[in-house]
Amino acid sequence: MPTSDENDESKSLPTGENAELDASWSESQAAEASPAKAKPVTDQAATDEGDADPTIAKNGTATVYDEVRADSARDFVEDLMVKMGMEVMADLVEPEPGDPPGEIRIEIEGRDSGRIIGKKGQVLSAIQHIVNRVVNRPGLDRCHVVVDAEGYRQRREDTLATMAQRLGQKALEEGKIITFEPMSPRDRRIVHLALAKFPGVVTKSDGEGEGRRVQIIPVRR
Repeated sequence: MPTSDENDESKSLPTGENAELDASWSESQAAEASPAKAKPVTDQAATDEGDADPTIAKNGTATVYDEVRADSARDFVEDLMVKMGMEVMADLVEPEPGDPPGEIRIEIEGRDSGRIIGKKGQVLSAIQHIVNRVVNRPGLDRCHVVVDAEGYRQRREDTLATMAQRLGQKALEEGKIITFEPMSPRDRRIVHLALAKFPGVVTKSDGEGEGRRVQIIPVRR
């Protein structure tokens, strides 16, 4: 896979749970990215094991949408909202074509939905983490639960995808590798998919664990 020279450091761009995205970041910083020194590669999105869809079971078999677990997840969220004293409702979102297999989506709406989101989505992320721990008990195929409030996550994902395409164009025009800050597997997947058919660049993930990040690499023709 293409890499930059060891003496060159790609400029990292902030994303993660703080994105609507980080307003303190300026695109002019991208000019400090490393010059591309990649070998010719095919124009396709990275699909390395570290960015595997979180709804794929350990045995490699994709899970299917489980209505019983979905109802259980929604009920848990509703009970949690009551215990938190929040005036909101939790509803299941019907799966759509193109959604990851087995993914459960829960939408929270109501008077206190802003409090559920929290600063930079931190409260929402904590709730989602708890729900995933409850739903994915030992012995069951893993399924990913996405908890959203008033469309916050969807807006954020759209913003991340738009930014990825804008930076893909910048990497292509300047011939430099652009590197994001460490991202969650879901965010990395959004970037990979946003640039999967973007002509002239490829994406790959680098690093391990929580330090794993996406690189946008211009392709030599």
